[in-house]
Amino acid sequence: MTAANVKIEAHPVGPEPWPEPRPVPPGLPPVPQLDAMLLPGALRPWVEDVAERVQCPIDYPAAGVMVALGAVVGRQMGIWPKRRDDWFVVPNLWGAIIGRPGVMKTPALDEALRPLRRLEAQAREEFDRAMQEYKADTLLAEAATKEGKKKIEAATRKGDMAAAREHALAAAFEPEAPTRRRYLTQDSTVEKLGELLRDNPRGLLVFRDELVGWLRGLDREGQESGRAFYLEAWAGTGRFTYDRIGRGTIEIEAATVSLLGGIQPGPLDAYLRAATRGAAGDDGLMQRLQMVVWPDVRAAWVNVDRWPDSAARNAAFDVFARLDRLNPGELGADTEGPIPGLRFDPEAQELADEWRASLEGRLRDPDTDEPEAFVSHLAKFRSLAPSLALLYHLADGNPGPVSAEAVAAALAWCDYLEAHARRVYAAARNPEVKAARELERRLRRGDLAHPFTARDVYGNHWRGLDRESVERALEYLEALGRARPEALESGGRPRVVWHVHPAVLEGRA
Repeated sequence: MTAANVKIEAHPVGPEPWPEPRPVPPGLPPVPQLDAMLLPGALRPWVEDVAERVQCPIDYPAAGVMVALGAVVGRQMGIWPKRRDDWFVVPNLWGAIIGRPGVMKTPALDEALRPLRRLEAQAREEFDRAMQEYKADTLLAEAATKEGKKKIEAATRKGDMAAAREHALAAAFEPEAPTRRRYLTQDSTVEKLGELLRDNPRGLLVFRDELVGWLRGLDREGQESGRAFYLEAWAGTGRFTYDRIGRGTIEIEAATVSLLGGIQPGPLDAYLRAATRGAAGDDGLMQRLQMVVWPDVRAAWVNVDRWPDSAARNAAFDVFARLDRLNPGELGADTEGPIPGLRFDPEAQELADEWRASLEGRLRDPDTDEPEAFVSHLAKFRSLAPSLALLYHLADGNPGPVSAEAVAAALAWCDYLEAHARRVYAAARNPEVKAARELERRLRRGDLAHPFTARDVYGNHWRGLDRESVERALEYLEALGRARPEALESGGRPRVVWHVHPAVLEGRA
């Protein structure tokens, strides 16, 4: 007999009447939609055009574009967030867009990465030309070596060792092989990524269509060094050295990695629950994904079938091309340190200091009821705000100190991203809420017989309703007066079945 054939019991169980059921809170906290004004003016029309044509929330391409901006700037320029302190921030970012399958996450990110892919293609063409020159120089060097050997032998026979040495030095010249500029990679091992970073000290972007797979890969036994590498590469300011048999020693002058990808809600919830319970993922790696957006997706869909806005796209490509060849001196940067940098102008500094003081107060509040993982996430905003301000400033082509306008945009970004982070960590904080809502949804759909046992639920292996989740959800629903257990004697251990409030089953509560 299937669940659909079971008649739902609509009467109270036992002598006690049902209490008035209390509602289950919403499954996800509300989030704001991104205001396009938070984007640099030169990029705004293009991102709006992408969102309209793809029919996705503007949040998706906007987050991808800001991460891509951080990747192209890399270690060309950073920012000192304080007036006089030497704390320095490189504006590389880690970001993720969250949504269920089919909401156009991948097309949105593909569009956001178009400028980087164009730069990658141009760099490949330049590398191919340089390789042709290198091959020609190598042939010339080989010919010179052969001729040099003859001259060395002749000078040696004459006993002119000084001349022989001069010929040897001339013949020992070897052309230097060119290195290819890289902007992004998708599926490299950590060791190969180290080699790419050795040749690209400005940094590059790692793009993964499904980031949870990447996170779980780093959780596996034997990946401890890879995980440590990514934790170091997030800041973008440190060196890293690999010593590997076969690859030898790889000296990375600057381990600077930007990261971008998509995540589905189900796998994300499972990963976060494990990470926040002290599993392998509880080391702050997830919290480094500062640019996390989880927008609401509109139910209405419009068939937008028109050509892309070429003027807006070309203007965006021009921004990336300009940022790829920054001249820090012309922008008024301090170039005396290892990485050129800017500071805030006086008005911008006041805004940044006021915001930072508020943030630090929240992070240090001993009476906070915020989950530890969420507080750790907010702590990463210390570097996020100045990074976004610098990127906003550079994208609009402004020289000199970073302006108050750029800081205001960055702080608005932080407010927006905090709301989305709260949604991300809500499921990990109160998993029983999501499980309870899913269980009731299954009941009302007729997927589950009534009354039922806990095993009847988790035995179906429905996503989000494993054994632990079901037990917690039932306890939670009982506390809300929406369900209650009944112990049935069967000659051995009592069998516990669950009854659900009639108003819940009928969709009235």
